[in-house]
Amino acid sequence: MSHIRGRFGKGADEAASRYTASIPVDWRLYPYDIAGSIAHARMLARQGIIPSGEADTIVAGLTSVREEIEQGRFDFKAEMEDIHMAIESRLIEKVGEVGGKLHTARSRNDQVALDTRLFLKETIRDTLGRVRELQQAVVGLAERNIDVVVPGYTHLQAGQPVLLAHHLLAYFEMLKRDSDRFGDCFRRTDVMPLGSGAVAGVPYKIDRDFVAGELGFSEVSDNSADAVSDRDFVIEYQAAASLCMMHLSRLAEEVVIWSSSEFGFIEVDDAYATGSSIMPQKKNPDVAELARGRTGRVYGRLLAMLTTMKGLPLAYNRDMQEDKEGLFDVVDTLLATLEVFAGMVSTLKVNPAATRKAAERGYILATDLADYLVRKGVAFRTAHDIVARLVSRAAQAGKSLSELTLAEYKGFAPEFDEDILAISVESSIAARDVPGGTAPGRVKQAIAEARKVLDG
Repeated sequence: MSHIRGRFGKGADEAASRYTASIPVDWRLYPYDIAGSIAHARMLARQGIIPSGEADTIVAGLTSVREEIEQGRFDFKAEMEDIHMAIESRLIEKVGEVGGKLHTARSRNDQVALDTRLFLKETIRDTLGRVRELQQAVVGLAERNIDVVVPGYTHLQAGQPVLLAHHLLAYFEMLKRDSDRFGDCFRRTDVMPLGSGAVAGVPYKIDRDFVAGELGFSEVSDNSADAVSDRDFVIEYQAAASLCMMHLSRLAEEVVIWSSSEFGFIEVDDAYATGSSIMPQKKNPDVAELARGRTGRVYGRLLAMLTTMKGLPLAYNRDMQEDKEGLFDVVDTLLATLEVFAGMVSTLKVNPAATRKAAERGYILATDLADYLVRKGVAFRTAHDIVARLVSRAAQAGKSLSELTLAEYKGFAPEFDEDILAISVESSIAARDVPGGTAPGRVKQAIAEARKVLDG
């Protein structure tokens, strides 16, 4: 902060300079800062605020600075405080005093708001692409295992049999809602703040719509104080990312559980697992476990930003410098998790024998017995009570439902008939032939609809 010394009699304390510097974090905004500056310079010339020749010189200088950064020849000096001053300072070194005209009709307040919005717009596009890739992997796994039966769980207790594809498509639906949220966030991020100045607007005849068009924004902000102090769009992305990570964490939990020897439903590909330093037989689902752990970090970044913003008066406050480190961490974590999950899911190996054995074990068809009695005219609550007592008796006798005789069934309700012995996992699944149900036809239809979404 020592380089802006107009009214100060001495430079900043060295520790204070280090404390306030954001360039170790915000250097990542350089392509957006330069793009915004080029558009701003062209607008200044177009409006006659600076000569067109000087604007051309500024644009050429900015292009050269960008090349230096991309080629690794740029010195990000901590004393420059932030990426905006680092670029402007280097620009002036290159083109002389004319470079100082670039900052006409703008403030670092609207400049950083612009950079962050440009960054986040590109990030949201990347995020939507990564979500789609994971959805492709989920649908592909469902298609390859269309006939595989698994227990459907509630409270992690086997409840009713379902098709594995039906279970997997639940994650497709979660990710579809995530895509919708990121799309909504994009719409609110797609607002151009440059021209708001520090807080009150600028006293020049600028053309904000021209700059918005140059940078690909759909609209310009309506209130200068709001434009420089708004970080709702950052928080909204972090909130959508938190929800998406929550969904990924749930999937991770199932990968961990289902790949255990106790379940053995799936095997994680070697490329997405690790071994033990001491137990040679181990194959640990570390990718899934790390995603589960990193979800908490993403939540923390969201809460930190909400806490930062909750007490700030209008307009810009330096507290808002804290937005970028958390945002970058959330972006990096989410994009990496989506990418690695697409690979992990697409390579999962399913063990149909293990899933079927689990689906046929115990009393998973009990609800079907109650539904059978209902179709015979028994009230559901009465049927529920009858089957509950039947299951209790069978458990005491150490018998499964398939081992019960017709006489034993009739001992609980005369409505039971010979066809009760034909109830099976397949008949249970087929009976759920309602929109959103697990019946094979419905699941195939759902896969077809998912493909339409992905191909659209």
